[in-house]
Amino acid sequence: MNGFSTGEEDSRGPTDQVCCLVDNNERCTKPAGNASYSKRIQKTVTQRRLNLSIDTSARHIYICDFHKMIIQCARSKRRRKDSEDDSNETDTDVPEVDLYQLQVNTLRRYKRHYKVPTRPGLNKAQLADTLMKHFKTIHVREKDVLTFFIYTVKTNSNKLDQKNGITGDTT
Repeated sequence: MNGFSTGEEDSRGPTDQVCCLVDNNERCTKPAGNASYSKRIQKTVTQRRLNLSIDTSARHIYICDFHKMIIQCARSKRRRKDSEDDSNETDTDVPEVDLYQLQVNTLRRYKRHYKVPTRPGLNKAQLADTLMKHFKTIHVREKDVLTFFIYTVKTNSNKLDQKNGITGDTT
């Protein structure tokens, strides 16, 4: 086993359990997967106004793969304000990047690179929250970034190639 077994069930939940969610006032009957309905997921459901809630009579918090995908899609979709639809501007309040998906070492490298001040001993979720606040403050000139990206692709070079002694002129 995984060393943490209580003897009652596997940590992924037994295969005979059904999803613990109520979707549009109707209990889901799909088999539960290994994803659980955490507070973070509940926050996403509330923010995105998904009509999902946990069944209080359920004895577990595992959700089916169908609802897992719905929640993941809702999390990754970008919101746009009505006025922005006309001006073709994207919503800067909700970035496309989900820092919670990154590994802790990657978050620490980001923190070190940008010299983001944090208190010591933060767990992954706290560190991701802090870095997400910083990430939202970074101003990017999209036109300049795209121009530089296209130039880099066309010349077939990047900073990593230059560090390793490889030049971009291979033609």
